[in-house]
Amino acid sequence: MSTVGEAGVAREEQVPALGAWVEAGPRVRWRVWAPGHQRVEVVLHDAEGAPGQVLAMTPEPGGCFGAVLEGRGAGVRYKLRVDGEGPFPDPWSRSQPQGVHGPSQVVVADFPWTDAAWKGVRPESLVLYEVHVGTATPEGTFEALIPRLDDLKALGITALELLPVASFPGARNWGYDGVDLFAPAQGYGGPEGLRRLVDAAHARGLAVLMDAVYNHFGPDGNYLRVYSPHYFTGRHHTPWGDAVNYDGEGSRVVRAMVLANVEMWIRDYHLDGLRLDAAHAILDEGRPHLLTEIAERARASAPGRQVHVIAEDERNERRLVLPRTRGGHGLDGVWADDFHHQLRRAFAGDSEGYYQDYTGSAEDLARTLVQGWFYEGQTSPNRGHARGTSAEGLEPWRFVFCIQNHDQVGNRALGERLGHDVSPAAFRAMSALLLLSPYTPLLFMGQEWNASTPFLYFTDHHAELGRLVTEGRRREFASFSRFAGEAVPDPQAPDTFTRSRLDWSEATRPAHAGVRALYRELLRLRAHDPALREARRGSYDAWAQGQDALVLERRGDGRVLQLWLNLQGALEARPPPGAEPVLWTEAPRFGGALEAPPLQQGVLRLEGPAAALVRLSR
Repeated sequence: MSTVGEAGVAREEQVPALGAWVEAGPRVRWRVWAPGHQRVEVVLHDAEGAPGQVLAMTPEPGGCFGAVLEGRGAGVRYKLRVDGEGPFPDPWSRSQPQGVHGPSQVVVADFPWTDAAWKGVRPESLVLYEVHVGTATPEGTFEALIPRLDDLKALGITALELLPVASFPGARNWGYDGVDLFAPAQGYGGPEGLRRLVDAAHARGLAVLMDAVYNHFGPDGNYLRVYSPHYFTGRHHTPWGDAVNYDGEGSRVVRAMVLANVEMWIRDYHLDGLRLDAAHAILDEGRPHLLTEIAERARASAPGRQVHVIAEDERNERRLVLPRTRGGHGLDGVWADDFHHQLRRAFAGDSEGYYQDYTGSAEDLARTLVQGWFYEGQTSPNRGHARGTSAEGLEPWRFVFCIQNHDQVGNRALGERLGHDVSPAAFRAMSALLLLSPYTPLLFMGQEWNASTPFLYFTDHHAELGRLVTEGRRREFASFSRFAGEAVPDPQAPDTFTRSRLDWSEATRPAHAGVRALYRELLRLRAHDPALREARRGSYDAWAQGQDALVLERRGDGRVLQLWLNLQGALEARPPPGAEPVLWTEAPRFGGALEAPPLQQGVLRLEGPAAALVRLSR
């Protein structure tokens, strides 16, 4: 059980509220967890960051220390001194106005929300739009995104998915080096800016989800070990080093920190859900698993509102989305990357690394479309062991499909988007398959017009760490044949960041406007056509049509649609008698050159990568 303390932080059993908050009086109260330490002090700072008055904190049960400042309220800036060392930012800080190394700030959640009637978006209706706040607009802020919301709504998007916004070191970062879980990045607009964006999105009928990172903390500005070594454990290891301690000595406070953070995002910022980064690296041998508690806490934080918790997890594990009563974690959805990998192999020819696990054949792609993911227990050649479990019976909307995302673009050496590696015709055909499948589609910002701007890996670390990051990045790609002789951009260079900014003016240019028209039409059909609105097991099928083509069939309300997708070469086929063309990706209005419908006198002809949607008369 838990209750909510005045801090706005969940009060776990035996774990009191932590951080800083305002009480009636007014007064500011602090509580910090620092077991094993003898003396902790609050050091007040002025607006320029200079230290001033010092308040001694009183020891409290459970390894905590507390203090009260009378007559002050929101806006107080402070740091904490531990056994004479420091002072350091508060690990439970709600705001870091001067960055991750600067003073923390007391914040009150008193925003004038206008979304009281907002109930959220049903999971079957999710169309996710992944956004990196810093590069989505020239300003790189939450508020600068607001003028773009109407266009996204008109396109057919139903939910923004923000890359992590918790405070990170420097002025530019993907967000996965975050160190202050509770403090929205000041460079993006801080707490106020995020609330304005969410409120504006809800006013337009758009949900907002956020990428949350609970599997590791960034290396720069991470002061957790100053307060307690129990924040981490050597019992488990992750690609980022020692794991966050969710099941060892002292873990009850660490778990409480994450659950309080989940509650804060949903309740205080009205977010509609979380995407959990690398959930397979949230290591917990206890029961219930932390993932289960995250899902339950998220939903409990917004009674009467639709909340989504989606995992990025490479294991293809059905237990992630099974309910707790059936031995699962009760999450709402999971990224299913097999679809992306099959398509990259088929159209771009990728074959190194994990792509060696895929053939990209029409048969394997059709199998992936029927199941939801391809690997259901087969041996992975790349891993050398079995991977995955059966997807049978799992609702299609629980699987998040994409043809590009921040990882699949940004983790390429040159940050090139899908459109750099496949023809415009192939891009249009892949887009049709994504948006007409029964699974939840995710678009990466700018995808709807086939943006040409790269999305590179960028950081702004201090000199020594930055040098190590740059060297590591270049070593990472040294063995990839496709990058031989090409210079991998320096993540630390400001130009690497500025080159990654979206150019929204592209969307209206001839080479891109047709793609946006295609996305709008596909999403309109997805939202309104009865055959596409029905998305349950048994309402769709897919099969190979020869070696280089496949058919995706959707059924609903007595209607049937078939998407015919040609991978390469020429396709000549006969759909069932009476089939009528609905759209084809090579139509001039979408940027193609095929004036007449590809279905003539009962014969469907497609040349090269292309897709055609037909309606059956039965």
